[in-house]
Amino acid sequence: MNLAPNFCDLENYFVNKDIQKIREILKNKARYSTEAYQFVLLTLRFLMGQFPKPRHVSGRELLSAVKEYGFDQYGFLASKVFESWGVKETVDFGHIVFDLVEMDVLRKTEQDSIEDFRGVYQFTEAFKEDFLSSLEKF
Repeated sequence: MNLAPNFCDLENYFVNKDIQKIREILKNKARYSTEAYQFVLLTLRFLMGQFPKPRHVSGRELLSAVKEYGFDQYGFLASKVFESWGVKETVDFGHIVFDLVEMDVLRKTEQDSIEDFRGVYQFTEAFKEDFLSSLEKF
C-alpha cells in the first residue's frame, strides 16, 4: 500500500482546516470516529519517520506500526480506545485507509487490497503481549 500522502509536508496536514475537511467528509460515513482517522495519519507519520525517505507501505507494515504506536500512546488500553472509535478488528483500519484514499489523502497501488488488513492480529491479545513484554523490562 502506498500510504505516502499526496502532500509534501505531513506536519502541515495536521492543521485544523484539514482535520475539519475530514470531519466534513465523514459526516456521511459514521462508521468510525474522526480520532480513528487522525490516529492512522499519526501512525503513518510515526512509521515514515523510521525510513530515510517516504516509500510504499504495505497494510501489514501499517498494522505493525498501529500496534507499536497504539501501545506507545495508550498502553494496554489501546484496544478499548480503538473500540471507542468503532475500530474492533484490524480490517477496520483497512477501511479507514481506503476511506482516506477516497478522500485523496493517501494513495494506493493496484495490488493493495482491504484483505491485506483482515485478521492480522487480535487487539486484546496483541496489546496484552506488549504489556507483558514491557513488564519484563523492569
